[in-house]
Amino acid sequence: MEKQPISREGFDKIREDVRRMEEEEMPFIAEKIAEARAEGDLSENAEYHAQREAQGLLQAKINQLRTKLADSYIVDKSKLPKGIVTFGSVVTIKDLSDDMEEKYEFVGPGEDDYTGEIMKILTSSPLATALMGKKPGDKVEVPLPKGTAEYEVVAIDDSDD
Repeated sequence: MEKQPISREGFDKIREDVRRMEEEEMPFIAEKIAEARAEGDLSENAEYHAQREAQGLLQAKINQLRTKLADSYIVDKSKLPKGIVTFGSVVTIKDLSDDMEEKYEFVGPGEDDYTGEIMKILTSSPLATALMGKKPGDKVEVPLPKGTAEYEVVAIDDSDD
């Protein structure tokens, strides 16, 4: 898999999540497992089995986050070119089928967020991949599950705020 760009803030956030899970949540679960084990017969001990499952799920989450970190490289947004779509750009695009405009920020693993006014989408997404390197006025076609969509780059905000 190709390494994905990530901001210093995003990298540090994921690293802190891993630290918290390993140093706080795992010991707590281990304590609960020990308490449940002390109750005797494990074959019918629902609390023991529930805590073991929670431990497995937490370890899987830790492994997933560690993989994200290993598959990422930190990008200094201030050193990226201006005026073209790159990692960290906030891009306003117009859907040429209905003239609706939307804003997206292109981010790395663990930084995606689809709830805000500006959706933060992964640089590896089809839309971001199609728009990388484009300038205002450029048009792109993005493959969708049913056909393609055509967009025009309206504006790029690549200030370092």
